Amino acid sequence: MSLSDHPKAYGTAALVAAFAAGILVTLGFKDAYPDLESRFQEKRKRPSGRSKNLGPRRSSIFWGAPVTLEDHEQDSLSRSEGIAEDGIAGCIGNTPLIKIQSLSEATGRTILAKAEFLNGAGNSPKDRVALSIIHEAENQGLLTPHQGDTIYEGTVGSTGISLATLARAMGYKAHICMPDDQSMEKSDLLLHLGATVERVTVAPITSPDHFVNLARRRAVEHASLAKDGSKGFFADQFESPANWQAHVTTTGPEIWRQTGGLVDAFVAGAGTGGTISGVARYLKLEAKASARVRVVLADPQGSGLYNKVKHGVMYSATEREGTRRRQQVDSMVEGVGVNRVTENFEAGRDLIDDAVKVSDEQACHMARWLVENDGIFVGSSSSVNCVAAVVTAMTLPPGSTVVTVLCDSGTRHLSKFWKYIKELGLEEHEAADLFAELGLPRQA
Repeated sequence: MSLSDHPKAYGTAALVAAFAAGILVTLGFKDAYPDLESRFQEKRKRPSGRSKNLGPRRSSIFWGAPVTLEDHEQDSLSRSEGIAEDGIAGCIGNTPLIKIQSLSEATGRTILAKAEFLNGAGNSPKDRVALSIIHEAENQGLLTPHQGDTIYEGTVGSTGISLATLARAMGYKAHICMPDDQSMEKSDLLLHLGATVERVTVAPITSPDHFVNLARRRAVEHASLAKDGSKGFFADQFESPANWQAHVTTTGPEIWRQTGGLVDAFVAGAGTGGTISGVARYLKLEAKASARVRVVLADPQGSGLYNKVKHGVMYSATEREGTRRRQQVDSMVEGVGVNRVTENFEAGRDLIDDAVKVSDEQACHMARWLVENDGIFVGSSSSVNCVAAVVTAMTLPPGSTVVTVLCDSGTRHLSKFWKYIKELGLEEHEAADLFAELGLPRQA
């Protein structure tokens, strides 16, 4: 009589066989598991690349050759992840986009800021520009590393800091000419970075002693003075197309990717004009978002660019005879604002839809507001950008997204901008209403 003739007997036999097999397998794992676990933990504790003889594993009737232990959690990480293989140049770009909570809540619109002060070389958007200019000069044979070549530039500070940092990292020297009305923190930092610094009397751009013209002249004179075969290169940040191109290839795409293409306005100031032109060209021409995205210039008092955008005429009220106090832009703000149209600004001027004029007082109030409400400590140009971002936000429907730029840290503006804020008594003043602080209507 076979088991197939008795279903109950067949089922009972199968259960017995399964039970026995389970016991045998359990005994096998009982032998193997402690050994496997101890070997795995020991391997994780050991420094990478070192080996240690753990001895033979325990014998088991169920296991043949020793099992190779693998930590797939560690193996899944590549060496390059998190490592800047290009040194300090690899720390430039891909800065986070920060939601400024207090401004977003006050306006009912999302206000985001590109944290460009987190760029790793000179801690400003000028890192992108400096790297682009150096690479382009190398491609053209105008610079050769480790041969004594010197980069000359006329700058109010930030570009010089970026150039000085990258120059050292990439095998060059830096010679910076800057106006003597800029904060001492910037020239002191340049000296610590190993750059040669010339602080010169403020002069109009038409003067051969203007800081930009002086830097150009120093570069031309380099070969005859050095007499060692090294080259002098004038970076020419105001006119070099490598400036705005850096933002077409990096800043613009980053903003588009970080917002998922959901950006309604981009707001930025203009010194050289490279940032606003480059981002505008990417958003409107490359990303084909011209119909949706508004590009707005943030312009400090004393600069003529506001009227150039709004009315087509380069003019500032401070240019009137008898009213002009300074030779450059009549403002406490550094880094943005100019009374001429540069090649970089011209590259995107037709793509700029509007402009917002920002007073020194508004910039100061915004700087304190950001510290008190968001823990964000920035300089004057960033404050100008944020005021203009609020003004722009109020012209858009609720829920819109405005992107602006936080250029550099307030630590570079202690002796001038932040000193002025203290003199205004704003550090003891507790602000409760953003619009009242800025002197703005709640509705555009």
